[in-house]
Amino acid sequence: MSRPPIEDIQTGAEFNRWYWLKVELVDLCKRMHLPSTGSKFLLRDRIMYALDHNGEVMPEAKNRTISKFNWAKEVLTRETLITDNVTFGQNFRRFMKGQVGEKFSFHTDFMDWVKNHQGSTLGDAVEHWYSLEEQKKDPDFRNEIADHNMYNQYTRDFLEDNPTLLPADARKYWLLKKGLPTEDGFVRYVPSDLDL
Repeated sequence: MSRPPIEDIQTGAEFNRWYWLKVELVDLCKRMHLPSTGSKFLLRDRIMYALDHNGEVMPEAKNRTISKFNWAKEVLTRETLITDNVTFGQNFRRFMKGQVGEKFSFHTDFMDWVKNHQGSTLGDAVEHWYSLEEQKKDPDFRNEIADHNMYNQYTRDFLEDNPTLLPADARKYWLLKKGLPTEDGFVRYVPSDLDL
């Protein structure tokens, strides 16, 4: 069974069984007159809601941002408190590079820590960045792959289960698998993928 044309899908449940590229979701949102910005998962949820509610637009969650701190323009110091509206733009990057040097780069583990530690200081964030870098030296260290990076997670799992195969093999099976239906729209590696 191959993925049906997006226009032929009538329910949110059926839509959710298939893997969709973000560009496809944006295009469909525009054609359905739905908001077309946001994460891939938010776009998917909007489409599923509209399919199940006669084309209605999904109510947006209330924005709970309380802080008025402007992360793009304020002078950042080690004493700056992390607020609920923290952003990781050029000002934040400049501050971090000033603290740890040109080797600084954003990664999911660090950004997740910052977002989940409102009330901590940027000095605490700098120290946590160093501790994450130290963890990377451990040969058993594995950073977490975010849910939306299904291809990266699939590739990691595929290669760990099949150490004699190559990333090109993982890609081949990924391309086959993403065209098949799933229970939840997530493409995950399982050993039987080699039978595809």
